[in-house]
Amino acid sequence: MDLGVQIEPQFGYKFEDILAIASDAEAAGFTRLWVSDHFFLGKDAVNTDCLEAWTLLAALAMRTDRIRIGPMVTSQSYRNPALLAKIAAGVDVMSRGRLDVGLGAGWKEVEYRAYGYEFPDAPTRVTQLIETIEICTRMWREDRATYHGKHYRIDDALCSPKPVQRPLPVWIGGSKPRVMRIAAKYGDAFNITASASALAELPERLRELDDACRSVNRDPKTLLRSAFLDACVATTAERSNALLDQLAARAKTDRAGFLASHPELIFGTPEAAAEKLRAYASMGIGHVNVRFQPYGAEREQIAALGETARDLAGSAAAV
Repeated sequence: MDLGVQIEPQFGYKFEDILAIASDAEAAGFTRLWVSDHFFLGKDAVNTDCLEAWTLLAALAMRTDRIRIGPMVTSQSYRNPALLAKIAAGVDVMSRGRLDVGLGAGWKEVEYRAYGYEFPDAPTRVTQLIETIEICTRMWREDRATYHGKHYRIDDALCSPKPVQRPLPVWIGGSKPRVMRIAAKYGDAFNITASASALAELPERLRELDDACRSVNRDPKTLLRSAFLDACVATTAERSNALLDQLAARAKTDRAGFLASHPELIFGTPEAAAEKLRAYASMGIGHVNVRFQPYGAEREQIAALGETARDLAGSAAAV
């Protein structure tokens, strides 16, 4: 198992903060830096910064050296699919082949409405996701790409330069069976959302993912399984408890209530975190993208979990 770091730009991060987190994560042995794809936090967040995801990734491509970068996940609705293919190819070139492309159907209605996008029902958005993948993968592969779908179309579309990686890795995020089938058909990895990543729920989710692979005659072992997990980790139990109390206060509950409502949380000392992460690894999870909380404590927690990240990656490499 290897670990990545998830950043939510919508919570007001400055670029310098994200760059420092990425640099620390790279040095500590984390393999990926993921960013969410949003335009703003909420309708009242007038003065809360939110860096646009692909602009941010392009900047990170030039300011990092080894860590892989990507959106977890980019909304298919926010950019014309051909333009998205072109942007992603460019970021892969600028990063010297370190991009992972996370794709999702889109969900944040308040952003759609504010920016003037149509917000169709969920089945339609999932169909649009399939068409986006078809367009992107054709443009990354073919000299001139043509595709006519129900919602999107291209005719002799050009994409040069091509991505450095052939093929460019595609990650699909979600938890529903239809999205799993999309990952089984098109994806290199499937990232299970935090709300569906609790250990007790995971066996059923993974069985559904196996079934999705078999439905398209794919060996389930060829699809990397990833889990999106929140974490509140510190070098001491006292510090971890203090961080957790901050989270609980923001959620208007106490420590016990927060833990009960977030069974997926990686919590406690690095030793406790390692034990829980190994439980995920034993179920077949090959990657975890970790969202450290509370926001602003990422660098402290990356330092605390760095040895664990290296040990887990080393154990996987030795198998």
